Amino acid sequence: MSDISKLDKNFAVNTTLPDEGLRFYDVDEAPFKVYGVYKDDGKYRRMPESVAKEVSNIVGILHAKTAGGRVRFKTNSKSVAIHAKIDRPDKMPHMPFTGSIGFDIYVGNSYYKTFVPKIDVTTEWDSIVYFETDEMRDITINFPLYCYVCELYVGLDEDAEVLEGTPYRNKKPIVYYGSSITQGACASRPGTCYQNIIARRFNYDYINLGFSGSCLAEDVMVDYIKGLDMSVFVCDYDHNAPDPEYLEATHEKMFKAIRAAHPELPVIFMSRPRYRLIESDRRRLEIIKKTYNNALEAGDKNVYLVDNEQLTALCGGEGLVDATHPSDLGFVSMAKAVGDVIEKIKID
Repeated sequence: MSDISKLDKNFAVNTTLPDEGLRFYDVDEAPFKVYGVYKDDGKYRRMPESVAKEVSNIVGILHAKTAGGRVRFKTNSKSVAIHAKIDRPDKMPHMPFTGSIGFDIYVGNSYYKTFVPKIDVTTEWDSIVYFETDEMRDITINFPLYCYVCELYVGLDEDAEVLEGTPYRNKKPIVYYGSSITQGACASRPGTCYQNIIARRFNYDYINLGFSGSCLAEDVMVDYIKGLDMSVFVCDYDHNAPDPEYLEATHEKMFKAIRAAHPELPVIFMSRPRYRLIESDRRRLEIIKKTYNNALEAGDKNVYLVDNEQLTALCGGEGLVDATHPSDLGFVSMAKAVGDVIEKIKID
């Protein structure tokens, strides 16, 4: 690990922060460790660009939005800054910038603060948080849910120690596949999407393969997912199927392909997190239940079902932003339902 500006002056981090004796580090260098995304061709990505573009034009765009990205490390620095170079930040009427563009910071499992972007941010920005003491802390910084992140630097006190963060308990990540809800809409900040809540509860690593409006169980996507080395597969495939007939033609087909590649993999099926189901919703739920029940009848002991009533149990009808996407309260309820199932599964 080294100060990036001392390696090459052309890579000096130019920030708008006051000169407070900060030393900036590239998060791709040890002892920092990035999870859920990886750098390729100038952007952090959730899957290979070539595969994403083959799935669809939209997935070819969304795969580089950094939902599920995290960087972990330990430090005794009294200040932690970030300098982020971004592209195409999504600014939406129903989701705070702190969720779509912002980063947030956790100490251990406890939320500390949010790195809040400026309202007119377009290409790069920086922010800083302060601690009162210089004790050693386990830090997790969560990446934005709807933004390209091209580069990320962490600024620490010049005399601070930096160590490797606590590793996750699971050797293989949990993989979540689904819609905009899976991607994180409409969490107020990255740490409140349901997968990050589960990750903190169990100290489990994961990969977010949520794609807004584009979760269609295409053969190319299914082939990619079944090639992943994962500990659990969470199948949130419902919302983007254009109609129940499409869901019926693809849902069990996708499961069988993944099951053939991973005979013992725990698979969790999810339905829509809705309070009041219309006829189409009920038909979709029955299709998902059919895939689940057929697996049970075939002797499969590694399938689980989480339905809409379980997903919304903690909300009292108040967990959605726009009658579709969860608020933070909705994500807490989803995390409890899915997390309680994950708790039953033995993960190495």
